[in-house]
Amino acid sequence: MDIKHGWQKILKTTKFSDGANIPNVIDVTSWGSLVTPAYCWYNNNIANKPIYGALYNWNTVNSGKLCPTGWNVPTDTQLTDMFAILGDAALVGNKLKEIGNTHWVNPSIQATNSSGFTALPGGFRNNNGTFYGIGSYGYWWSSAESGTINAKAWLIQYNRSDAYVTACNKTYGYSVRCIKN
Repeated sequence: MDIKHGWQKILKTTKFSDGANIPNVIDVTSWGSLVTPAYCWYNNNIANKPIYGALYNWNTVNSGKLCPTGWNVPTDTQLTDMFAILGDAALVGNKLKEIGNTHWVNPSIQATNSSGFTALPGGFRNNNGTFYGIGSYGYWWSSAESGTINAKAWLIQYNRSDAYVTACNKTYGYSVRCIKN
């Protein structure tokens, strides 16, 4: 797996791979009750698009049409492989994070971006529709479900050197990085 070239930069698309529009849901109360695909920009501010991309709910990810042809939302196996290639589990986050504090608040001084991945802290939208953590947290969906309510996502934090996979509520809005098939 070529980490530097096998991964797309942060996804910013507002359309599925078949050309259909993904609804932009800005309403706070509607977000958490959605059972259909949706995206938003952090704080509903399109100025966040160029750097942080869009935040997508699980229904969008699970459609199978979010990534361009020839790409996919990473599977558990693809994430496990990437973490293994990077070596020491305690330092994986530092190897993925952008160096410096241009986008990360109070970053780990050991951030190296030696992988070339350039992980950015796009924050997230929680199930009550509020936004949290830009500059501090990067959450990215995987393609794996974890029961009826949760799906797996992976997380990098400003104050930790690792990266890890966790089960998260499907109504949350997270970033997506597609990987080459």
